[in-house]
Amino acid sequence: MGGSLIATIIGDPVRTIRPSAREQLAAFARYARALPRFLGSPVTPDEGRARVRRWLAVRDESLLTLLDRAVWANPRSPYLQLMEAAGVEAGDVRGMVRGRGLEDALEALRESGVYVTLDEFKGRAPLERGGAALPAGEGQFDNPLIAGHYWGRTGGSGGTSRRVAVDLHRLEHEGASQGIFREAFGLDGRPFGIWRVIPPSRAGLNNYLYQMKSGASVQRWFNPYTPPRGPESLAYWLFTEYTLRVGRRFGAQLRGIESCPASDAARVASWLAECAAAGAPAVLDAQAGLAVRACLAAGERGLDIAGSFFRTGGEPLTEAKARVFEEAGCRVACHYAMAEVGRIGWACAAPEDHDDVHLAMDKLALIQRRRETPGGGGSVDELLLTTLLPDASKIMINVESGDYAIRTERRCDCPLGALGLSVHLRQIRSHEKLTTEGNTFLGSDLLKLLDEVLPGRFGGAPTDYQLLEEERGNGLSTVTVVVGPRVGEVSDEAVLDAVREHLRERPANRLMADFWEQTGALRVARREPVVTAAGKILPLQPGPPA
Repeated sequence: MGGSLIATIIGDPVRTIRPSAREQLAAFARYARALPRFLGSPVTPDEGRARVRRWLAVRDESLLTLLDRAVWANPRSPYLQLMEAAGVEAGDVRGMVRGRGLEDALEALRESGVYVTLDEFKGRAPLERGGAALPAGEGQFDNPLIAGHYWGRTGGSGGTSRRVAVDLHRLEHEGASQGIFREAFGLDGRPFGIWRVIPPSRAGLNNYLYQMKSGASVQRWFNPYTPPRGPESLAYWLFTEYTLRVGRRFGAQLRGIESCPASDAARVASWLAECAAAGAPAVLDAQAGLAVRACLAAGERGLDIAGSFFRTGGEPLTEAKARVFEEAGCRVACHYAMAEVGRIGWACAAPEDHDDVHLAMDKLALIQRRRETPGGGGSVDELLLTTLLPDASKIMINVESGDYAIRTERRCDCPLGALGLSVHLRQIRSHEKLTTEGNTFLGSDLLKLLDEVLPGRFGGAPTDYQLLEEERGNGLSTVTVVVGPRVGEVSDEAVLDAVREHLRERPANRLMADFWEQTGALRVARREPVVTAAGKILPLQPGPPA
């Protein structure tokens, strides 16, 4: 079935070479055995609350145990090299954590050089710091402690989508919190639908498993992406179908996955209207851009979807997007997630802002670092993440996320706040990534496009080209390829073809490039590039400003 295709989804988390056919079959057998047990034992909200409280109570010791098992005892760990280069030993870290507290200890480690940039973490750049030296590569930060029940793909935050080993124990943890989330927003018993890409993308499958693990069901799954025909797509389809078949054994109402491109948003809107008319407004889990399309399609066709609830992700929930849901009579909430670690923040039911989330303090620690944005366009408080649980897909210690946010600490009356999740994040944005339609590309991966590919193809200098993330008045986001007037006559379609061709050079990027094409997320504008207040032309202008 296409060489290592099954191993792309399922496999040994510490392997980065092509496994044998026997290993592939063994990996699939492991998943096949584990899934019925996983879905056959749902986690209640009470169990979820007990789990969160338990992990909150042992955060410090949890990190120290993880370091003992996955770093100090693992000679291949990149963090071991960083610690040694910084002159930090296990006893030093224990003393810092127990004497100064978890976050202060992480701050001290960061100052000592124990941190990882986003490019390093994604395998896009070698790790070279203070005597530590590791070549760039995939798999260096894999968690050696997990079984790796299946492999998924990230959304491409490194410009190249990366394989991520997923352990069903981690999904069980997320599933427990899913029940608390539904309870907090009064969503229990309501029809639940998904409008997300099927595997190899992980988000749709994970959300299906979260919902099932938390004792609920899934009624509809709309797939917005049409993959090219071939053995790889067949392998992913078979894997997904097996998962759905097992789900039906445990009460899932979902019979199959429906092809529904972004241009067919009216089909999703019709389902939402049917549920609302029956007195049971539905819950739709979708990327923010797709969710906005469903609302717009409902308005264009006079469909009443009032009372529907949207759980969005994949890109920022901006004020313009939030206004679209409000005007349709719907509610919306967003989580904050990263493929390698799952949910970073859970939507707050008593928010101070429309994108207010509770930091998942039971599984993560967070510090912030003031840093200049690329090109000197300003400074932001970047988020650095550290994993605390033994079942994280990747080991993260002060990993730069490429995102920034307003961080506050407060008690709120929602169920998550009552558990002690007191750290809130809002106005979460990226300073070096473009995140549109749920697909993310790092600036480092796009610089070659702007500095070499486009000038080489159409003339002009690198400062004549810019990628600008913009939001239309209807709440939909686009990535605008700005071509300066110094560049001669050029066809818009030729520019778009060049951009898509560059993005598709790596096989793992093709899904994202295809999806941007299918959703019409890319456009060309002939005008002067945006100039910062400092008088600089930055090649990348991510996101709407916070």
